[in-house]
Amino acid sequence: MSEFWLISAPGDKTNLQAWERMNTVTSKSNLSSNSKFHIPDLKVGTLDALVGLSDELGKLDSFAESVIKKIAQYIGEVMEDSKDKVQENLLANGVDLISYLTRFEWDMAKYPIKQPLKNISEALAKQVTQIEADLKTRSSAYNNIKGNLQSLEKKTMGNLLTRTLADIVHKEDFVLNSEYLITLLVVVPKSSYLQWQKTYESLSDMVVPRSTKMIAEDAEGGLFTVTLFRKVMDDFKAKARENRFMVREFYYDEKELKCEKEELMKLASDKKQQYGPLLRWLKVNFSEAFVAWIHVKALRVFVESVLRYGLPVNFQAMLLQPNRKSVKRLRDVLNVVFKHLDEVAAASIMDPGMDIPGLQLSNQEYYPYVYFKIDLSVLDCS
Repeated sequence: MSEFWLISAPGDKTNLQAWERMNTVTSKSNLSSNSKFHIPDLKVGTLDALVGLSDELGKLDSFAESVIKKIAQYIGEVMEDSKDKVQENLLANGVDLISYLTRFEWDMAKYPIKQPLKNISEALAKQVTQIEADLKTRSSAYNNIKGNLQSLEKKTMGNLLTRTLADIVHKEDFVLNSEYLITLLVVVPKSSYLQWQKTYESLSDMVVPRSTKMIAEDAEGGLFTVTLFRKVMDDFKAKARENRFMVREFYYDEKELKCEKEELMKLASDKKQQYGPLLRWLKVNFSEAFVAWIHVKALRVFVESVLRYGLPVNFQAMLLQPNRKSVKRLRDVLNVVFKHLDEVAAASIMDPGMDIPGLQLSNQEYYPYVYFKIDLSVLDCS
């Protein structure tokens, strides 16, 4: 993904020549790829309204960027098994983001330009706020299913001492419904199999002879059954522990085991059913939010250009994609080409040590031309 600079300068004859100079120098030296950024004739309104709107648009810009970042990251989470394909799902109006940016066209149907700028800003804010609210609801529902499924799946992992036995044991492995007898499950280390077979009958009184059987095995040991009288159970457990044979606290309950299996299957099915619709919603609303964000950027350029260059509205916006290795050189070229727009600001940029009263713009980057950054690298989920 890439960084873009959205800049503007007055559209009079002098500045159109400056644009040509800038285009010639940047393309010849391979400093950036440039394309015109078309912003329609919007309704200006009053100067006071523009100043207020400038602040609101700054906040909306940050908010919209945070929402598309959240959606992009969540697409990465949802596509957990194919994260390498996340980027190809981040589209705007059906095209890749760079193509959308370099061929930007104002959406007249969604954001009619005959209405006041504040109305357009409010419509954009409402749209992005709704997308964020829906994202919270949908992601919470999906994460709940995913979390419950993961916690159940974790039970099937680990060694025989800790994992669930629901998918291992069978009814026929146990003596059930006996008043006197009970079947225990014992985890025996691999190195102690022989010792177990030789000693289990004598670990306590009343152990049923030849009642042991290995029903499962992992890398560390085996799970053995043993049947004995209920009244010697505590004594058998103590003696088994002394010999490093660990008795699992497990009692066969067919209903409980069936419920556990069904819950696992249901959660896996629910997750699968929700995956497709959720991913489709995320892709559609990523596109919607991204398109809204770029319209916010266009609004900011319009408002700042009017505030900076005055009326009648006459400015040219340009989208620059800087060559990563030539960012400083490109900035220097732009400052030289457009320094006549604001000699004071240009001088301060050329000499950062220069202290100019009134130019402290709340740590915001300031140049002789209108400038906004569009950083697509924040959407890189790989």
